[in-house]
Amino acid sequence: MLISKKLTSPTIGLVVLCFFIPFLANSHVPLMDGFVVLSIENIQALMLLSFAVYSYYYMRPLDCPEGKKQFWLWAVFWWILLFGRSISWGRDFFPDVPHIYFRILSIFFIAPVVLMLFSKKLREEITHKFKTISFPIFSFLLAVIGLIISDAVEHSRMIAPLFLHDLAYKDLIEEMYEFPVIWGLFEVTYLLMKQDKKIVKQAILVPQEAESDELSDYKNAH
Repeated sequence: MLISKKLTSPTIGLVVLCFFIPFLANSHVPLMDGFVVLSIENIQALMLLSFAVYSYYYMRPLDCPEGKKQFWLWAVFWWILLFGRSISWGRDFFPDVPHIYFRILSIFFIAPVVLMLFSKKLREEITHKFKTISFPIFSFLLAVIGLIISDAVEHSRMIAPLFLHDLAYKDLIEEMYEFPVIWGLFEVTYLLMKQDKKIVKQAILVPQEAESDELSDYKNAH
């Protein structure tokens, strides 16, 4: 695997933001009876859903060659799974509906991601990418660090007091640290899509150039 050490402006901006998030509690930012946290959760859900749509239309996996087709469909299903998880499988919108229905819905969100792993072509493409891609390490680290901090705040782990200065702000701080997770994952996905897009275009252009050369040779011969 090749490591890309390129730092993007959004990554730098989010790293800086991460240092200031804990001080939201010190600044006594109004929570408005949970409205602020709810709004952040809705924004994150929209981001995840939009990334699923963007990934599909950017790569158009059904038009990709075998292997890449399965991989990018799998990536889209991952975004949909994360979207489903962010809205608690729909429970956030219909809190009065019995939980059993949301457990059933969760299966439909999770199943495509799991079942596609039985595809040999998908597994081969994942292995191929590990060997050949230029992996954006800083974008990945941004997502990992955001996940660690968000999890620590949510579950009151040992490092939580470093980031949570007031228990009343627990939900807000947790949600704010999920932005680096979501954006970091998108940057990794986007940079991989750019690499694959070039490969797919080259695969299309080479046969076209060969066909053009054959046609030119035919005309010259006659």
